Amino acid sequence: MASFSEILGKVKQSIREVSVEDTHARLDDNHQSPVLIDVRERDEYEQGFIPGAKWVPRGLLELKVEDLAPQREREVIIYCAGGTRSALAARSLGELGYQNVASMAGGFRAWKNGGFAFERPRVLSADQLKRYSRHIMLPEVGEVGQGKLLDARVLCIGAGGLGSPSSLYLAAAGVGTIGMIDDDLVDESNLQRQVLHNMERLGMPKVESARKTLQALNPDVKVNTHQVRLTSDNILEILAGYDLVVDGADNFPTRYLLNDAALKLGKPVVHASIFRFEGQITTFLPDQGPCYRCLYPDPPPPGMAPSCQEAGVLGVLPGIVGTLQANEALKLILGKGDTLSGRLLVFDALKTKFRILRLRKDPDCRVCSKEPESIELIDYEHFCSIAT
Repeated sequence: MASFSEILGKVKQSIREVSVEDTHARLDDNHQSPVLIDVRERDEYEQGFIPGAKWVPRGLLELKVEDLAPQREREVIIYCAGGTRSALAARSLGELGYQNVASMAGGFRAWKNGGFAFERPRVLSADQLKRYSRHIMLPEVGEVGQGKLLDARVLCIGAGGLGSPSSLYLAAAGVGTIGMIDDDLVDESNLQRQVLHNMERLGMPKVESARKTLQALNPDVKVNTHQVRLTSDNILEILAGYDLVVDGADNFPTRYLLNDAALKLGKPVVHASIFRFEGQITTFLPDQGPCYRCLYPDPPPPGMAPSCQEAGVLGVLPGIVGTLQANEALKLILGKGDTLSGRLLVFDALKTKFRILRLRKDPDCRVCSKEPESIELIDYEHFCSIAT
């Protein structure tokens, strides 16, 4: 009977091994970088990992490798602690049809001894592993992605029709810090669509009602409340504390002010609006696509855009559109998927129909064509508020 050492020797003769130096050089090649897979166990992974590596325990590699490396012709480099499990894994992937697989000789131990950079993952608690298990099993999220969500800071403008569903799903997803800004109080007419609130909270500030609801849903989430109206005096200070903005503003002055301030600070904005049976949503990414003023250079004259208070809105509509806003925000945090930058998604609730309109950046836009430091903030107080 052959010993394990003899079997391992034959395996290593049948596969390709690469040094840590060569692996480091290959990872720096932006055009042809390999898929790097860490096959160690959880306790080993928590001690540190190579930046950019995709982690899956050895026992699950064959089950999940097609999600990690869907292209069998692309180069794959596998590493473990010392090079044994990765060698066996490389042979297994070769048998699955992967054409360019290598094992990193010496494993993570050799990487650390070589003085190369490594990172330590955010360690999730047992409760978090259970709460976010359906996220963690997604290769596009995993524990690393869930850590990004827990570290993220999202500002929701408005705790009303759009802010309710968007903030609820962001909190449920584990976004670690959610800011809620709204200067209004809960009114009975809000409850037809603003699902953050209830009858027991009538007269309560909406941001406080939102805080109670979100933290009851997920105690991991820190909720910052801003019971103010955004103005040119406070918007830069408030936005500076967040990574991105989910815009559920109910009036044009706030939308234009937010657009200009977000461009000035380089903050992404997930914008949406609703009216009667129709909703619209897009994402504005600084320097990557059009801004709000590319679409609407100037606010409409007073009275030209009736409010939901005047024209009505189907209660379920902001739920649909606000949930799509949360989806956009999660993609931005995770760095996955295609955003709606440069596209306007229009939803017709009566026809249950979605349409996509292409949006173009205006090269002569009076705001986004400027350097950020030259953008001036303007208040448009003479325009009427739109209550949703």
